[in-house]
Amino acid sequence: MKNILYATSEAVPFIKTGGLADVAGTLPKCFDKKYFDIRVILPKYACMKQEWKDRMEYVTHFYMDLGNKNCYVGILQMEYDGIKFYFIDNEFYFSGNSPYDSAPWDLEKFAFFSKAVLSVLPVIGFRPEIIHCHDWQTGLIPVYLHDSFQQNEFFWNIKTIMTIHNLKFQGTWNVDTVREITGLSDYYFTSDKLEAYRDGNFLKGGMVFADAITTVSNTYAEEIKTPFYGEGLSGLLNARSNSLRGIVNGIDYDAFNPETDPLIAQNFSIENFKENKVKNKIQLQKELGLEENPDAMLIGIVSRLTDQKGFDLIAYIMDELCQDNIQLAILGTGEDRYENMFRHFDWKYHGKVSAQIYYDEALSHRIYASCDAFLMPSLFEPCGLSQLMSLRYGTLPIVRETGGLKDTVEPYNKYEGTGTGFSFRNYNAHEMLGTIRNAERVYYDQREEWNKMIERAMQADFSWGNSARQYEEMYNWMIGE
Repeated sequence: MKNILYATSEAVPFIKTGGLADVAGTLPKCFDKKYFDIRVILPKYACMKQEWKDRMEYVTHFYMDLGNKNCYVGILQMEYDGIKFYFIDNEFYFSGNSPYDSAPWDLEKFAFFSKAVLSVLPVIGFRPEIIHCHDWQTGLIPVYLHDSFQQNEFFWNIKTIMTIHNLKFQGTWNVDTVREITGLSDYYFTSDKLEAYRDGNFLKGGMVFADAITTVSNTYAEEIKTPFYGEGLSGLLNARSNSLRGIVNGIDYDAFNPETDPLIAQNFSIENFKENKVKNKIQLQKELGLEENPDAMLIGIVSRLTDQKGFDLIAYIMDELCQDNIQLAILGTGEDRYENMFRHFDWKYHGKVSAQIYYDEALSHRIYASCDAFLMPSLFEPCGLSQLMSLRYGTLPIVRETGGLKDTVEPYNKYEGTGTGFSFRNYNAHEMLGTIRNAERVYYDQREEWNKMIERAMQADFSWGNSARQYEEMYNWMIGE
């Protein structure tokens, strides 16, 4: 039996702000329990729902040094979906209204969490062969493991993996503050360890000291070795390229299933989507105040409204696009200028454009299920989950060829009769518009081809089981089997 511990700042169903929570909460249950005992550890935030807190059982508590502070460390546990979850309790650090606040407070909070993760292991009697660390919030675990914990043979030969979900977020602050917070010696604050551009950098520390580095798609693993995508760390990623691999994220195929999804108007399958998918569309048009027309091509967008997601491209061609025979359904929140842009176009092209500037899980399912196409022109995209959800519901993605989008959406090729969506390469508004119009042509003039693409999209397998097999292989390789 191989013991693996996932260390994460969030995990479904307990706390979620982004895709990291889906990975940390869903992936562990996809491993073969005969061979892997995978457990998850995360902070016990005050902002978690009471129902979860009520189900946790107290294990024990002790005190631990962090920098020049002496800190309380409480441990709680519960089992959920067959997986054991541990929660680190400390009201001083985890009492805010949300899991994240701002630097340098967040850095101190997650320095505490990283050190506590290691400190609780002998106490709970679980010795992992591998600690799988997720994002900068756990970046100090490989560093602390390399440092003071080596004095205790319990920790000898424990391996670490650092998974980068989004390289843009690194956990940085000036070196003096980080040194004081973490209690690490000057030895660690050099440019080949935690220091980067005169700041202390948690993620960099994790990448330097971890035994392996992964990220959430093959293409993103290659891209981050270049200066454009590397966020200042491309040199280090090149130096460690032998230890770096990409494993694409999955989605929960039970939660996102057009045949059983209770949140959509009409369930459908690969056998009957031609008759039943359109019933969702008509219902959504009604709900969002779009012109009720089953034949109009409906394009969906479910996203954070930020530069990263390509909304400057959409802004540039929006008036041109709205001259076409299409409709747009937008759901999400983000930067003011994009929220206001979509509100403006909803007003200007009412009946053709619907902008829902908030987030609603149930409505997102209805958009994935009802639209004909899904637009996702990201500037960079480590993995992306929206395109996987839209494929699952037979809604063809129109994406830019970057990161996980390139790895998961096969572009339409009319000569070979292949493809599960449409893609364009350069970050260029009119190249995107040309690709959207190509999709319109296939939709309106070659419906037979369009339907074959829907079948291929719905057959594609991006369930977590697929990713779990690749992680299993990696764990076995690291443990030496």
